[in-house]
Amino acid sequence: MPIKSKIRTIPDYPKKGIMFRDITTLIKDPVGFRLMIDNFTQRYIKGDHDFNVIVGIESRGFIIGGALSYTLGRGFVPIRKKGKLPGEKISHEYELEYGTDIIEIHKDAIHKGDKVLLVDDLLATGGTALAAAALIEKLGGTVAEMCFIVDLPDVGGAKKLKQKGYKFYAQTEFEGD
Repeated sequence: MPIKSKIRTIPDYPKKGIMFRDITTLIKDPVGFRLMIDNFTQRYIKGDHDFNVIVGIESRGFIIGGALSYTLGRGFVPIRKKGKLPGEKISHEYELEYGTDIIEIHKDAIHKGDKVLLVDDLLATGGTALAAAALIEKLGGTVAEMCFIVDLPDVGGAKKLKQKGYKFYAQTEFEGD
C-alpha cells in the first residue's frame, strides 16, 4: 500500500530495540497526505458510521482530525496533555511503559449522547486511546470508532481495544515493535 511505503522507520528510537514508525514523512508528502485523508474520508463519508464529532489526540491526531473535520463536515475537539487547555476541564491519568501521563478535555467539549470518532496516528499499547475514550465517556459521549494510520499489532493495543469492545480501523500495520 502506498501509505505504508511513505512511513519512515527509525531504528533504536526512543530506545534500543524499538523501530519507531515516523509518519512525518507521510504527512509532508502531498500525495501521501492526500491518500491518507482520502482513505479515511471515503470510509467515514458513506454513512455506515454514525458520529457527530471528531476527537483528536495530541498532537498528530490534531493533523488528521482537523483535515477529517473539514472533509466530513463535523466539529473537532482536541484531547491535550495536562496543562494545555485553558477552560474548565476533566483529566484522566493512565499508565505508560515507564510511569504515568495525564490527558485532558474541556468539560463542555462533549455532550451527553454525542457519538465520537476518535483519531490518532498510531496504535501501540492502546493506553492513550483507552484514556481518551474514558474522558469521552465521563462526559456522556460514546466512541463510535477509533481510527489510526498505523497499528502495531505485536505491541498489544489492538487486542486491548477489542477486549474493551471498541471498534477501530487502521490504514496499515507494521509487525514487530
